[in-house]
Order: sequence, then C-alpha cells, then structure tokens
Amino acid sequence: MPSYEPVTALLRGLEVLRAVNRPDGATVKDIHRLTGLNQPAVVRMLETLIHAGLVIRQRDRAAYLPTGRTLELSAGYVAHREVGIAATPVMEALRRSTGWPSDVGVFDGDAMVVAHTSRVEGRLLFGRRPGYRAPVLGTSLGRAFLAFCGPAERERALALAAAAPDPWNDPARDPPRADDLLRGVREAGFATMDGAYAAREYGGLAGAIGVPVLLDGVAVAALNLMYLNEAAERDEVVRRLLPVLQGAAAEVSAALARSRGRG
Repeated sequence: MPSYEPVTALLRGLEVLRAVNRPDGATVKDIHRLTGLNQPAVVRMLETLIHAGLVIRQRDRAAYLPTGRTLELSAGYVAHREVGIAATPVMEALRRSTGWPSDVGVFDGDAMVVAHTSRVEGRLLFGRRPGYRAPVLGTSLGRAFLAFCGPAERERALALAAAAPDPWNDPARDPPRADDLLRGVREAGFATMDGAYAAREYGGLAGAIGVPVLLDGVAVAALNLMYLNEAAERDEVVRRLLPVLQGAAAEVSAALARSRGRG
C-alpha cells in the first residue's frame, strides 16, 4: 500500500501529457474530451507543461505538441526490467505451487533476454541469471514467443537464426519447416526445448515447456517451466502443469497491462 494519497494535480498533469502525446498534437477541446477535465484546468496543466519544457503550442493552430524533452521521461525504461518486475511475484507463486523453476524472457533481436528467473536453489540451479540470452529456436521461451509474436519480429528473428550454425537453427534455413514448427506450437498452446539444445546445455537431464505472455493477442514475452526428466515425463508435465503455467502467463499479462495503464 502507498504511504500517502496520490497527488491529484500530478495525475491530472500526466493525463494531459498523455493526451498531447499524439502525432498531430491535441487541442484544449481534444484534451477535455480525452481526460474529462474541465477546460480551465486543461489550460492550467498545459501552461505548466510548457513551463517545464515538455509541451509547445503550435503557432498556426490552437494545438499542443510534446517536445523532444519528453524522451527523457523514457530514458530509464528497459522492456525486460518491466517484464521482470511484473513477473516476479507470479513466478515465486508458480515455483511454490509446482516445485519447479521458471524463466521469463523478452525478445531482443536474435535471442530472448531472461528478465527474471526463479532458479535460485535446488537441483535446477544451472547458472542462468537475468540477462542470459536464450536462443529463439533452441528454447521453449523463444519458440513460444516466435509462434505468437508479430510477423515483422518473427521474420527478423528467423533471418538472424538462419545465419547462425547451431543445429537448432536448421528450421530457420527451411521456411516450410519453420512454419510447421511454429504452427504446431500455436495449435498446442505451448513450446518445448529443442533436443540438441537440451543435450548441450543440460546433458539431456532437463526439459522445459514455454508459453507466450500476450497483450492484445500478441506475444510481448514468454514464460517457461523447467523440470528434470528423471522426475517427470513431458506428457505428465503438460497434463498437470500446462494449465498452471498458462494461468501464470495470464497473470503476468494482466500485471503488464496495469503497468502500462491498460488494465
């Protein structure tokens, strides 16, 4: 719980700045319609934002535009940090309920950057830490993301993977095979780790299933669940724990939506 009540004037100022932050700017009437604030209040907020150097008024029409200084407000934003913060409590609960650790990853061009991991103790402590770059076609994280992401991201990731020699990138060099692989993930609702990657990284001892974290039906991240092959077979993990993992991914999605003002 917050220590103090939120500062109403600040919240209103941020609402006005968000309304101004459009390609064509916004008039006072536009901002009134978008925020519900009365027009005198809108004008006061605009004048304050102009004084702060965040907004300018167009000379040829009564519209307001954001300035380049607004870019400073996002300079500290890092996508994987936001996802890690949103996912941490969900992943802690997931570990307690399943007994197995998880990673959450964000796409970064040619790999999934691990934003948070619950591999903190026990037999599955394999040295993975936040910041680890998981190959997109080798891991359940990457495959789950690629199957549900936008086409531009998928095309870019597959083009980069095709240029890398690792055996798990072979589907990227055969487009119909890649299409079949990712279609299968979409139909099943989950992805698995590539066998060659599992053999190299874990000596074939561990497996993983991964699911997308969706916003508006498009993947923005992916969440996995690791397990030891000697302790559980894949079909049993899928039967018992896939619904739990999917529920956790939905919780992360909801947390991200709230953090972005969409929930």
